[in-house]
Amino acid sequence: MAKAKSAFVCTECGAEYRKWQGQCGSCQEWNTLTEVRLAPARPGAGSASGSPSGRAGYSGALSREVVDLASVDLSEVPRMSSTFGEFDRVLGGGLVPGSAVLLGGHPGAGKSTLLLQTACKLAQQRRILYVTGEESLSQVAMRAHRLQLPTQGLKMLAETSIETILAVAEREKPEILVIDSIQTMHLEDVSSAPGGVAQVRESAAALTRFAKQSNTVLLLVGHVTKDGSLAGPKVLEHMIDASLLLEGGADSRFRTLRGQKNRFGAVNELGVFAMLEQGLKEVKNPSAIFLSRNEEQAPGSLVMVVWEGTRPILVEVQALVDESALGNPRRVAVGLDPNRLAMLLAVLNRHGGLFTGDQDVFLNVVGGVKVLETSADLAVLLAVVSSLQNRALPKELVVFGEVGLSGEIRPVPSGQERIAEAAKHGFQRAIVPRANAPKQALPGMEVIPVDKLSDALEAL
Repeated sequence: MAKAKSAFVCTECGAEYRKWQGQCGSCQEWNTLTEVRLAPARPGAGSASGSPSGRAGYSGALSREVVDLASVDLSEVPRMSSTFGEFDRVLGGGLVPGSAVLLGGHPGAGKSTLLLQTACKLAQQRRILYVTGEESLSQVAMRAHRLQLPTQGLKMLAETSIETILAVAEREKPEILVIDSIQTMHLEDVSSAPGGVAQVRESAAALTRFAKQSNTVLLLVGHVTKDGSLAGPKVLEHMIDASLLLEGGADSRFRTLRGQKNRFGAVNELGVFAMLEQGLKEVKNPSAIFLSRNEEQAPGSLVMVVWEGTRPILVEVQALVDESALGNPRRVAVGLDPNRLAMLLAVLNRHGGLFTGDQDVFLNVVGGVKVLETSADLAVLLAVVSSLQNRALPKELVVFGEVGLSGEIRPVPSGQERIAEAAKHGFQRAIVPRANAPKQALPGMEVIPVDKLSDALEAL
């Protein structure tokens, strides 16, 4: 018998090595190489019916003939609605036939609930095959009954073998194939355990090839690690067309669906859902949810306008500055980058004349929203100043703008749309970068343009 061969694969970037080493030479990460046993080569490997990771079978999406770029058909790709407007928004307008979508999230975030609601509603007019590898069919049926979902027409399969799933899919010919989850699937030819690097990679490659060949929408559920990244090899994110992350803890009734990669739409698009007894319900006006404030304005509270994907969202940022009893004051930021908070406090000291080196600074974005852009800089600093001086800011004030290291206020994209969104929700004053100030006055809105941090502090 031939000796079984093995390789060492990096769990971060997917690079392969013949022997183990402490550091991956491709991504420079330490202790990420895991041993993977390689199956012996079969006759015809590398062809359309051979290795599951081969790309020769992508007849539905790829072409073997050389064509001129100008002759490529530019007709719009047809999409099908997921019955959730927020889900369609993050996808870029709906589900694209032949695409592979990976939905990740922490346990209890609502991944299976969202896909089960989508599958049950779409099954009334389309052919859908829902494959569960983590739960029994009775558990899925009980959840559907609890959520009061229509169950007629939805085809279910409890299986973890990729060969069996593909055989059933060839017979049923579904328009949408749901796999829950990719970490539980396995191929017979791969000797590693389900959830390993080789199994996840080869299983995803086989399912993606089937989706491309049959023009089927593939929806994969993926687990995440404790730091929030998708479990499994990084090459998994390169295989799929869209990577979505469902965020939200068990103590919050709101869930945010964020697009991290999308070949058919905008990246960093945000969809908001509310977790109710009947499952996930989309929130069509997130700003109204995140602005549920008290009647009495407290120091350190301020509303800012952030841009998520293709729309502005108003969220409240809260700051608490208190005298520190420790030699090294704490800097805690929830929903924002802690390193950027430390940088902004240094700018406030140098160009604003306010010292916080002996103060604990706590920052929180209300509603569990994670702000990834720099337009929140000015609002963060003004909220810190409000808490430091123990003076409440006007309730009708809204702020946005990027702060540079020299104390200048830099413009941000889509400034006009942000101001219009704030005016729509009843705000009457706005402190914005001068380059984002509208040329014509908006009715009921006083816009205060600023160039430097000192100008913003004087405007207060």
